[in-house]
Amino acid sequence: MVSVITQRELEIIEIIKNDPFVSQQEIADLLSITRSSVAVHITNLIKKGIIRGRGYVIDERDHVSVIGGANMDIVGYPFTALRKSDSNPGEVNLSVGGVGRNIAENLARLGNHTKMFTVVGEDIHGDKIIAESESAGMDMSHVRKVAEYGTGTYLAILNENNDMDVAIAAMDIFRKLDRKYIDKNRQIISKSQIIVFDTNLEEDVFQYSVDLFKDNILFLDTVSHTKALRAKGVIGLFHTIKPNKLEAEALSGIEIENREDMDRAAAYFHGEGVRNVFITLGEKGVYYSDGKEKGIMKARRIIPKNATGAGDAFQAGLVHAQLHQMEIRDKVKFAMAASILAMSSYSTINPEMSVNNILKTINDMEEK
Repeated sequence: MVSVITQRELEIIEIIKNDPFVSQQEIADLLSITRSSVAVHITNLIKKGIIRGRGYVIDERDHVSVIGGANMDIVGYPFTALRKSDSNPGEVNLSVGGVGRNIAENLARLGNHTKMFTVVGEDIHGDKIIAESESAGMDMSHVRKVAEYGTGTYLAILNENNDMDVAIAAMDIFRKLDRKYIDKNRQIISKSQIIVFDTNLEEDVFQYSVDLFKDNILFLDTVSHTKALRAKGVIGLFHTIKPNKLEAEALSGIEIENREDMDRAAAYFHGEGVRNVFITLGEKGVYYSDGKEKGIMKARRIIPKNATGAGDAFQAGLVHAQLHQMEIRDKVKFAMAASILAMSSYSTINPEMSVNNILKTINDMEEK
């Protein structure tokens, strides 16, 4: 669980920030308390991981950083069975999206301090993304705005079951999510509790960034089969990965036809250095492995209102579960419930996304 910092501890932290080599007696004098009380507070701060040894190096890892895509989602819903090569009566919904941005918003709605690192255009869509993300609780102060490209756009056509039939992603703007931008924000990103990458970055920038932050806890969202290959050379630097079956095959080189193949793919990833492997299997559930415990958790059958943001909510659920040090089965259960909650809304992000609603969904899953 996340440790709570007391007011007195905050006062001590501020003193130490100003003078890392301050003595306990000097802290006691400044706060008008006994040296023995200061010693107890220092011990508690060390146990909580806030400070590390002499001279009291402050660990300011208080946030999650998400590095990846932010764009506008345009989603079309047909009223009846989708007819190819024809005009279909239906509805069109416009909303802010992007894999990385969606993960970040879900994390923020779950109460996590979340910073987004991405690029948008100097246009109304870019302004809308920043404004709506900030209103959801995300820190968008480090987002880069560029004039050379329009804000990324994702166009999806759903079928009569509200699942994706085809989509087009116009993402050339992410060429501007470059090394210079990463280097500029290096210090704040390096202070993250967890860093989440999606593979919308150009391959050289992606691999450079992953190597740059390899001492942090890194999570990977593979985005698509093609983009997943950008992570192949650095896959072992990730703490947690969440590919689907096709992406897992591409990254491991192992064809997955059955449970034994999943075990072999997971063993490959663990051998490379990955701690937690989650392979999403659609309606069949999720395969999970941490090298010690492994299995498949079946999915609850539902008719989604919109499946577009389900994977992003699942990833956010995994990150939140890691922050709270859950066991692997509980991580899957929490993430799966987040995914179900996401699919129960017509919006890509369910505005009712919260820890309490996820826990209620878990209770419903267990009762059924």
